[in-house]
Amino acid sequence: MSILITPETKIMVQGITGAFGGKHAGLSLDYGTQLVAGVTPGKGGLTFDHNGHSVPVFNTVAEAAAATGATVSAIFVPPPFAADAILECVDAGLDLAVCITEGIPIKDMVRVKRAMTGKATRLVGPNCPGLVTPGTGENSSGGCRIGIAPGYIHKKGHVGVVSRSGTLTYEAVYQLTEKNIGQSTCVGIGGDPVNGTSHLDVIKLFNEDPETHGIILIGEIGGSAEVEAARWIKDNCTKPVAGFIAGATAPPGRRMGHAGAIVGGAEDTAEAKIKVFEECGIEVAVTPSDMADALLRSAEAKGVTLS
Repeated sequence: MSILITPETKIMVQGITGAFGGKHAGLSLDYGTQLVAGVTPGKGGLTFDHNGHSVPVFNTVAEAAAATGATVSAIFVPPPFAADAILECVDAGLDLAVCITEGIPIKDMVRVKRAMTGKATRLVGPNCPGLVTPGTGENSSGGCRIGIAPGYIHKKGHVGVVSRSGTLTYEAVYQLTEKNIGQSTCVGIGGDPVNGTSHLDVIKLFNEDPETHGIILIGEIGGSAEVEAARWIKDNCTKPVAGFIAGATAPPGRRMGHAGAIVGGAEDTAEAKIKVFEECGIEVAVTPSDMADALLRSAEAKGVTLS
């Protein structure tokens, strides 16, 4: 099984006629993703053509969903318009909106979060790499790739990965695949201070998925999301979990990379989060290169087979 998306999930791409959105729409089609629609206001009636695929373009998300049955949208829309693009998904009743866009103003995301309260649509992102549920074809093709992650490094299997960092997501996946350990679903939740789906949200989904046997949780300085997830894991999760926190050398008050990666207090530091991980029974990766091995150590201690 997988979480959030499957190889059968039908997706649309908002911003498919732009250079960046079009590039990654093409890569998703190459991967075997069921990309059935594009959305660009004013360009409805055109098609997005790539390697023998012809994807219809619609003016609105609602039109695209009604015509094609798409339930998920990947959002490649410039920052000034991205918040409204997310809300268009909410209004259309989609299951999932995956916002890749970086640089959305915080006040816009506060408005989005408020408007999404009580609605059916789940948001992943913004400023995230998206999700991959690997398939069984060559280079894991035949799965579902939403966003910008390199699909070919994945392998179908039983480890769930959740991360604030796109690059570290790819590193963890590559390490697992090199050790012949596959993944159920890999979720990049993004590093903005106001986002949709949290570490804890994803951890709960992995915990409920019988085909996810182990979990890698990747966080960074700033905020308390990793601590909340770790404490929930201690009380509720029996699966092996490995964790890594980026930003150990970042000085207080200095932002590191993501907008949300800034130490605002003693509990926001990498040292504090690592201590909580250890207290909660999460096997801590000492360096980024240790993430897969840390999960193997946790699995061995719990007597769990990952491959």
